Amino acid sequence: MEPALREGDWVIVAPLWRPPRPGEIVLARDPRVPERLVLKRVAQVGDGSCTLLGDREEESTDSRTFGPVALSLVLGRAVFRYAPLPRAGLL
Repeated sequence: MEPALREGDWVIVAPLWRPPRPGEIVLARDPRVPERLVLKRVAQVGDGSCTLLGDREEESTDSRTFGPVALSLVLGRAVFRYAPLPRAGLL
C-alpha cells in the first residue's frame, strides 16, 4: 500500500462524531506521552479501543509498540490534504 501521507503534508482534521472505521487516518494522543500527537491509520476498532498502524511499518511507531489506543484518545479524522498544492485533495 502506498502511504497516504508524506512528510511535509498538511492536513485538516475533523472532530469525530462517530467511532473511527478501519482504513481511516486519525489524529490521536500517544498513550505513552499524551502531549504527543500521532497521525495513524485505524487497523481495527473494538471494546473501547482501536489499533493504529503506520503506513510504513519499518519506520512507524504505532500500536505494535504502544498497544491499542483508547477511543477517548482519538481526537479526529484526517479528511483533506491542503499542502503541498499538487497533492491537495480528500483523504
